Amino acid sequence: MSQPHGSPGHQPANVGDILERVLDKGLVIAGDIQVNLLDIELLTIKLRLVVASLETAREVGIDWWEHDPWLTGRDGKLERENRELRARVAELEQSTRSDRSLEAGEPSGASDDA
Repeated sequence: MSQPHGSPGHQPANVGDILERVLDKGLVIAGDIQVNLLDIELLTIKLRLVVASLETAREVGIDWWEHDPWLTGRDGKLERENRELRARVAELEQSTRSDRSLEAGEPSGASDDA
């Protein structure tokens, strides 16, 4: 009796097995797309896709995610800038309140909420 798929003794791999093999060994897909008009290159898109586990990627020297400030959150530049802007806004709001108080003839320590 013959088996319906593949060679005798060979069972089809399930999706989990295939994914495990791809992540273990890695998979690279590369391609270029060029758009030309009358032999003039208008656009070139280079596509490179690497599918691998983090361990496999590190073994071949790919570790950009470890150093990318956006992904690691190690770059505090945006947080610093945000704190500075909030402080500046608070300072400007305080200055505006003081100016309004002076125009109204209130003492400088008076609050708008009182």
